[in-house]
Amino acid sequence: MTKAQRWGFFAVVSLGLFMIGLDNSILYTALPALERSLGAGPSEGLWIINAYPLALSGLLLGTGTLGDRVGHRKMFLIGLVIFGAASLAAAFAPGTGELIAARALLGVGAAVMMPATLALIRLTFPDERERNTAIGIWGAVAVVGGALGPVVGGALLEHFWVGSVFLINVPIVAAAIVLTFMLAPPNMPDPGKSWDVISSVYSLIALSGLTMAIKQTANTQSTKLLIGAVVACVVGAWLFVRRQARLEDPLLTFDIFRSRMFTGGVLAAAGGMFVMAGAELMTTQKLLLIDDFTPLKAGTTVAAMALAAIPASTLGGAFLHKIGFMPLISGGFAAAVVGALALGVGASSQSIALEVAALALLGLAAGSVMSVSSIAIIGAAPMNRSGMAAGVEEVSYEFGTLTTVALTGSLLQRGLNNGATYTDAYVNVLVVLAIGAAALCLATVWCFRGNPKSGGVLA
Repeated sequence: MTKAQRWGFFAVVSLGLFMIGLDNSILYTALPALERSLGAGPSEGLWIINAYPLALSGLLLGTGTLGDRVGHRKMFLIGLVIFGAASLAAAFAPGTGELIAARALLGVGAAVMMPATLALIRLTFPDERERNTAIGIWGAVAVVGGALGPVVGGALLEHFWVGSVFLINVPIVAAAIVLTFMLAPPNMPDPGKSWDVISSVYSLIALSGLTMAIKQTANTQSTKLLIGAVVACVVGAWLFVRRQARLEDPLLTFDIFRSRMFTGGVLAAAGGMFVMAGAELMTTQKLLLIDDFTPLKAGTTVAAMALAAIPASTLGGAFLHKIGFMPLISGGFAAAVVGALALGVGASSQSIALEVAALALLGLAAGSVMSVSSIAIIGAAPMNRSGMAAGVEEVSYEFGTLTTVALTGSLLQRGLNNGATYTDAYVNVLVVLAIGAAALCLATVWCFRGNPKSGGVLA
């Protein structure tokens, strides 16, 4: 492949990754309009958002090995087709149940496509320096997609009907399919590779049970449903762990978490998304429902977080060798504590300027944390487990989004059910996010004690 072909195909792969990130957050500004048009309640609204990261995180560990078996070019194309079809189904969904199902199918398409994007970059760029540059841009594209979701959603709702937030994917998918046939390297399957679909099913059951259990904490009338969710989570997790111990080529071996650096990287990836996505979702809803902002104005307001996160994410990796993991990750979580509390003060005092400044601080904090989390995860894993580490890395980001949507949405609803004003309930959620960031700060101080300044196995 010529240099122009390599970077042209990289742009195609980036389009797919951008859509995956975008669909994680594009509904933040569209959710109230969707709930009104479908007659959905708050709990159903949370499922509309969370069906996507739930399916994505539950299937990611298995789809990477499936890509090795059938070929990553084919997986990328299959993922694009599923993603496009699900986007059409979501755009014209007649009811809440159909929309939740379509969002879950979107997650399946994203899970098929996402590991293939990174694998195809490795195949497309044989030169190490060029490949590292491409992977660095790949990581930034994922952050930009997630950060711009509320802005894109708000802009679409300003001029089009609510289904447009899904329909926008269709022409992008069509273009990506055509360009993949034109520019992608040949498909290289390895039929000797095994793929264990049962492990993915067990993982999905465990995550679904966990999500349902978190959501039911806001509903004190559904004790049976809460117990059932906890049982599903425990049984699914037990079956998953038990099966991994019996497989010759498991999706996950838990001794990998004995490395403090690896565990710290996982905490950083999941925790960074937990704080950033939680604050972004809750603040967008507050701006729409309480401050009466238009979707576009709400999206551009929370974009302060994205504008701060992008340079922090870029510069963190560049200066890791001078600064070290602890200031970037533990210091980032410490800044997130201040940002979350300042955001609550801004909401209570009705100071939009303070809220924007607090959002920017949260963006800087999350960008600093996530800039080097991947380096810690991949760098701490033995070479023969690099694929496993990459799968854990991708799951960590989606798991952070999944849990924060479930937890913050449930806590907000519980506060409203107990008679709190929306602003007071929102501020209480921010306090919980601040407490979570403080706990993550302390945990990562322990993981990165000694402040290593590069990747490498750390016992």
